[in-house]
Amino acid sequence: MSVDSFSASAAVETTYHAHRPVISARKHVVSSGHYLASHAAFQILEAGGNAVDAGVAAGLVLGVVHSDQVNIAGVAPMAIYLADRRKTITIDGLGGWPKAATSKLFAENHGGVIPEGLLRTVVPAAPAAWILALREYGTKSFAEVAQYAIRFARDGFVMYPFLADRMEEAKHKFARWPSNAAIYLPNGKPPKVGDVFVQSDLAKSLQYMADQETAMAGSREQKLQAAHDAFYKGDIARAIVKFHEENGGLLTARDLADYKPRIEEPQHTRFNGIDVYSCGFWCQGPALLQALNILEGTDLKSLGHNTPAYIHHVAEALKLTFADRERYYSDPDFIDVPAKALLSHAYAEERKKMIRPDRAWPEMPPHGVIPGYEGEPVKAAKLAPEIDAPLDTSYVAVVDSFGNAFSATPSDVSTDTIVIPGTGLCPSSRGSQSRGIIGHAASVEPGKRPRLTPNPALAIKDGEFVLPFGSPGGDSQVQAMLQVLLNIAVFGMDPQTAIEQPRFISYSHPDSFAPHAYYPGRLSLEGRIAENTEAALRDLGHDIQRWPDWIWRAGGVCTVFANLQDGNLHAGADPRRAAAYAIGW
Repeated sequence: MSVDSFSASAAVETTYHAHRPVISARKHVVSSGHYLASHAAFQILEAGGNAVDAGVAAGLVLGVVHSDQVNIAGVAPMAIYLADRRKTITIDGLGGWPKAATSKLFAENHGGVIPEGLLRTVVPAAPAAWILALREYGTKSFAEVAQYAIRFARDGFVMYPFLADRMEEAKHKFARWPSNAAIYLPNGKPPKVGDVFVQSDLAKSLQYMADQETAMAGSREQKLQAAHDAFYKGDIARAIVKFHEENGGLLTARDLADYKPRIEEPQHTRFNGIDVYSCGFWCQGPALLQALNILEGTDLKSLGHNTPAYIHHVAEALKLTFADRERYYSDPDFIDVPAKALLSHAYAEERKKMIRPDRAWPEMPPHGVIPGYEGEPVKAAKLAPEIDAPLDTSYVAVVDSFGNAFSATPSDVSTDTIVIPGTGLCPSSRGSQSRGIIGHAASVEPGKRPRLTPNPALAIKDGEFVLPFGSPGGDSQVQAMLQVLLNIAVFGMDPQTAIEQPRFISYSHPDSFAPHAYYPGRLSLEGRIAENTEAALRDLGHDIQRWPDWIWRAGGVCTVFANLQDGNLHAGADPRRAAAYAIGW
C-alpha cells in the first residue's frame, strides 16, 4: 500500500496492526496530547469554529492538563495551512531574551550555563501568539476558546497516570519554590491518580484575560487586543514584573509591553513529491527538512523497515543534521544563518557522502562547510553523568471541514523556574536552550530568541493530502516526526500504525537543554526492535542503549491525514503518552 492510495479501506487491509484504531471522519478531526484538549477542540469545531479556533482552544487546555510541561505563559509555535489561499504560514510564538540579558552575564557568573530559576526567563509568547492566530485566521473570541481551559483549571480534572508519574519524579524540583509546591504538591505531595487536580490561580489569570476582552467595547480586533493587553500590560504583567524585580529576575514591563509574535513564511523542502514545511531556523524545525534532503534519493523501502541498514542510514543522516544544527541554527535576526544553502539539495548530496554503510560515526560528525561561513569547528564536550532529558511540550493537529490545517507545539515546564505567586503562571524558561557562551550560534543576546526545540510541521501533496504532524520530546521531536513521516510516505502505513512502530533516537549531539549533555555514538532503541538488529547495529559501531518496548522519551507524535481525493480524514495519537487521543466526526 502506498501513501498515494491510502484510504480507510486500505488501512483495514494493511499488514501492520495498531493497538489503537485510526480515527476516521468526514467533517473535521483533531489529535492532541490529551483527550480533554482534543474534546475542547472538537466542541469548538461542532460550534462552527475553524481549525485555528479549535487548535487554540486545545493549546490552552494543554497548558492546564499538561501544566508540568506546557505553560500558559510559555511558547506556542504554529504552522497553519489556509485552504482558501492554498498557503502555509507560521507563527513563531517564541519570545526573546530580556533587554538586560547577555552572554557575558552567564559566562562570568554561571560558567556559561543558564541556571534554573528566574534567570532562564524569556518573554512569554504563547498568550500573544494564540491571540494573533485568532485575530488573523480564526472566527471565535478569546473567551469562547478559553472557556474549556478555564473550566479545567477552576474545577479541576481527574489526575491521570502519565502526569501523576511525571509529577512524582519531579517532586524534589517542585519543592524548591513555595509557589510551585503550593500547586503541584498539595498537602506536601503530588496528586495521585484519580485525585481532582485544581489550579485556581491559573483559572483566575485566564478568566481575567477573558473578562477584559468581554468588557471592551468595540470591534473583534479591539476586544482581542484587550485580552492581549491584560497579560502584557495589565495585572498579570504587573505581578510578573514585581516578582522579577524583588527576586533578581531580568524581565521588565518594557520587555512585556513591547512583545509581538510574528507571522512568517515557512521553511520548505520537497521529499518524494511531498512539500514539507517547518518553522524557521530559530527552532530545530529545519532539521527535519535537512534530514529529508539527505535521505532523498535513497531507496529506503528496499532497505526494509527498521532493519539494521535502515536504522543505521536514518540515524547517520540525523547525526549529520544535528551537527549542522549545532553550528548554524539560531535567530536569523542576530545570526547570519545560511538557510538557503543548508536546505539545498546540492548541499544534502555532499553531506550524504559522509554516511558509510559499514561504519557509524563514533561521535557527532563535522558540520558541513559552507562558503563564507568558515570558522572554528564546533566542539562538543562529553558530560559523563547520565542526565534525564527535560520533560516538556505537547502537540495539537486539527483539520476542519473547510480544509484548513493547524499544527502547534505549545511548551514550557513548571519544574525549572518559579510560579509567579497568585497567577499560576511560569513565564517561559525557554532560555534553557540558549548558551551562555560568547560566540556560540545559540548564545544569549538581548531580544534574541533561544533556539527552540518545539517544531510543528505540515506535509502536503498537492491534490492528494494534507498532513499536520508534530511531537513533544526535546531533541527526540525531529527524530520521531521523521520516522512517522517516512512510515507514511515510504512504507504506506496509516497514521496510527505509523505512530506505533518502534523508534530509535540518537543522542550523539549536545542536548538542546542546559547543561547540554552529549553522549557520543549513543543510539537508543525501543525494546520491540529485534535483538539481532541491535547486535548488527553494535557491530556497525553504534553505542546501543536498550529501552522498554514503549517509552515516552521516544516522542509522542500526533497527526491527521486529510485525504483530498476522497475527503476522508484519518487521525492517529501516540500511546507512548497514553493521554494523547484523536476525535473526529
